[in-house]
Amino acid sequence: MAEPKPRDLAALLLALTVVTGVVDAVSFLGLGRVFVANMTGNVVFLGFAAAGETTLSVLASVTAVLAFLAGALAGGRLGRAGDDYDTLRRATAVQAGLIAVAVVLSATLGSGTRLGSELLIVVLGLAMGLQNAAVRRIGAPDLTTTVLTMTLTGFAADSKAAGGAGAHPVRKVAAVGAMLAGALGGGVLQLHIAMWTALTLALVLVLAVAAVLQTGASRGRGRRPPAAAGP
Repeated sequence: MAEPKPRDLAALLLALTVVTGVVDAVSFLGLGRVFVANMTGNVVFLGFAAAGETTLSVLASVTAVLAFLAGALAGGRLGRAGDDYDTLRRATAVQAGLIAVAVVLSATLGSGTRLGSELLIVVLGLAMGLQNAAVRRIGAPDLTTTVLTMTLTGFAADSKAAGGAGAHPVRKVAAVGAMLAGALGGGVLQLHIAMWTALTLALVLVLAVAAVLQTGASRGRGRRPPAAAGP
């Protein structure tokens, strides 16, 4: 597969960062104060729940962590079958399918029952684990699409004010802005319209990323020299 140009890749990863903001807004606001992408939050929530916080669900947090791990495992297996960008293309296509299932579940079964919520947590956790495993192979430290702690740390610690080189400050700020935009958009749709509309927004973004990656792969194949003719 032809590798995307650095600027194109950054745009794709920023789009996936927006997706993270959207789905975590849906899961936290609509599925019982749980994250499907931010596993640090779920581990902390488990501690709070164990301490006696009754508004948090141990079951929901454990389900999210296990689903995320299963998705990351699947992403790791996909990564053994191709290069980094081919892995991202395949993972994004599967992720789109999973989010499409979540849209259907939210529009039909909904999240009003424990079963409905748990199914949505599983499907979305799988999707985000898959995304993280694929993006991890790319190795863009400022564009992990999920965790902003190191991005913010790098923004400050590597800045010229701290005596550093100040590399990629715009990209770091863009990553934070993308997550914020996703959380805002997903939150507005979740709180004021319906869960399925927020998940549809996430689906549209993932499909757009998948389409760009597929187009790049097709162009790469089209540029390959023809096989030598036999005798």
